[in-house]
Amino acid sequence: MSDGLLVRASAHSPEETLGRLRAAVTTRGAAILAEIDHAAAAGKAGMELRPTTVLIFGNPRAGTPLMQAVQTIGIDLPLKALVWKDGEGRTWLGVNDPHWLARRHGVTGADPVLAAMTAMLAEIAAEATA
Repeated sequence: MSDGLLVRASAHSPEETLGRLRAAVTTRGAAILAEIDHAAAAGKAGMELRPTTVLIFGNPRAGTPLMQAVQTIGIDLPLKALVWKDGEGRTWLGVNDPHWLARRHGVTGADPVLAAMTAMLAEIAAEATA
């Protein structure tokens, strides 16, 4: 997998994984800001793509301190989760590692925020995929 991407196999279909992901995000006080269905967009263009959906979500209390430190991290915030079905029919969930994002943008001194984000993402991923 790609550097900085945390990936977890799901025991569920892409649709069910997404539903579980939405519930896990909102029960933790984060807002779902957008959902991008790449497969539907491909279909509209006359192309095929296995289920591939990005869920964009966040909480300003977590992201704002990072952007106050280094504004360029705003290109990678709010947080995103990708749910996809691979060529063998398995469903996966991937998220960006907050520590990797911080290193990418040179954010320092934000360890408590990054630790909280990482823990929340791990909980959300486990809930969505287990």
